[in-house]
Amino acid sequence: MNLEKIYSDLLLDIGFSANEVQQNWLNLEKAYSKKSRHYHNLTHLKEMIASFEIYKDKLQNPDEILFSIFYHDFVYSASKKDNELKSAEYALAILPENININKQLVFDAICATQQHQYNAIEDINWLIDFDLKILAKDWDNYKIYFEQIRKEYRIYPDFLYKPGRAKALKHFLENEFIFQTEEFRNLYEGKARANIEKEIKLLS
Repeated sequence: MNLEKIYSDLLLDIGFSANEVQQNWLNLEKAYSKKSRHYHNLTHLKEMIASFEIYKDKLQNPDEILFSIFYHDFVYSASKKDNELKSAEYALAILPENININKQLVFDAICATQQHQYNAIEDINWLIDFDLKILAKDWDNYKIYFEQIRKEYRIYPDFLYKPGRAKALKHFLENEFIFQTEEFRNLYEGKARANIEKEIKLLS
């Protein structure tokens, strides 16, 4: 998958100039390639876009959702609580004035990847599910995922990290559903819950 081409085609389609596209791509690539990013990196974007490609025909606003995928983790610091808000603000800041895109939807979609709760806008539910699909990987890949997350939070010792991570995981289990679309629930809900329960046991 050529991320740069997908990105460039999208930005040119919605009204960016070629020079703007090139500079914005370099900024994006730099942000997602920082050494501190063991999970929230370009590979994560590729996996989300793979899901997007499968389900984009179900989206009312595919351009907005694809743009949101690219920017939803643009700002990422394990010690901060406002990464999604800052990412959403950044995404809006780079959009030119006369752009063919729904800015409010982009802002709301990126912010929604913080809580991963059901949204009245169905496109946003798809974005949330693309972001959480990792939870339903086979166990070996799921284990790689949570080890990568641990590395991103390495500033925290185990006695702080483990209960914090367990609390976040239990929050998923307490919701009626992890996934917000019927398709993803049918395909992945059971697997995701089993993985999360298994990880919680390892944390205790």
